[in-house]
Amino acid sequence: MTESAPLELWLPALARFAPDHPLRAWLARADRLPDGPRGYLAGLSHFFRTESPDIPAAALLREYAAHDAEGASWLSADPCWVQAEMNGARLLACGQLGLSMEEAEALAAPLRPVFDEAGMALLVTTPDRWQLRLADGTELPEFAAPEQALGEDLFQHLPQGAAGKRWRVLINEVQVLLHQHPVNAERRARGLPPVNSLWLWGGGALPSRIESMHGQVIGADHLLMALAAKAGVTVSARSESSVRAARRGALVDLQDLPVAEIEQTWWPVIEMLLRGQPVQLSFASGERWAHRPWHRWRLWRRAR
Repeated sequence: MTESAPLELWLPALARFAPDHPLRAWLARADRLPDGPRGYLAGLSHFFRTESPDIPAAALLREYAAHDAEGASWLSADPCWVQAEMNGARLLACGQLGLSMEEAEALAAPLRPVFDEAGMALLVTTPDRWQLRLADGTELPEFAAPEQALGEDLFQHLPQGAAGKRWRVLINEVQVLLHQHPVNAERRARGLPPVNSLWLWGGGALPSRIESMHGQVIGADHLLMALAAKAGVTVSARSESSVRAARRGALVDLQDLPVAEIEQTWWPVIEMLLRGQPVQLSFASGERWAHRPWHRWRLWRRAR
């Protein structure tokens, strides 16, 4: 982190903010910067630099939660909901399915022998975040991250080629076992989506070193927190008081929130920050602005 680094707000895609949202008036008076990364994982890779071009999410999440990821390779195997369609299937949700730990363990129980036979251990770290501990030398094909596949045809994002065949077979076995699982029958009866597959992604070993431009991270996203912790960056849970107290060099993560919630809950705090100190506004869609407190007097600039 450099001494001159401003407070940075990581916000949802700019297009989600209505044309008359008050934020746009502040942007009109700020200085436009070159566009930054687009998307969740690209943003994380920008804020935190590792020796790998891809973030080994599974190892980082396991280490953050259980502190036992050293010395092994890992692969995320997150519970997900796949909707069958006439011409294929579509990934509708990955994680964030409202599972309890009891439900997660029950769903994982019949899957563990399948992965044991393949030389892997299936671990339920949290209800929404599962990992496979891989045998030494396990070949990993390219896996798509959930954000790349959500809402799209499942088969376009399955691991391809000869290296991917083994994993496609494993995914198929998992889906067969989950299809008639009693937990899913109970969830359907309650009007909840089933957990009928696992999404494999984020493979690799725990990085030996992570560097960051920030000295503090305020947020609620587990992977963001895991990266910050490994980088030795101060981690703070997102709350009105922690965001209000954020200062130069901090990264405040709001990009995962609905714009309506930002407007109703967070906008007074954001305005206070903009009035009091230099702030960089970075949107998940890539647009970035630098705002200084005196910019609010640029009254001749109006939002388009």
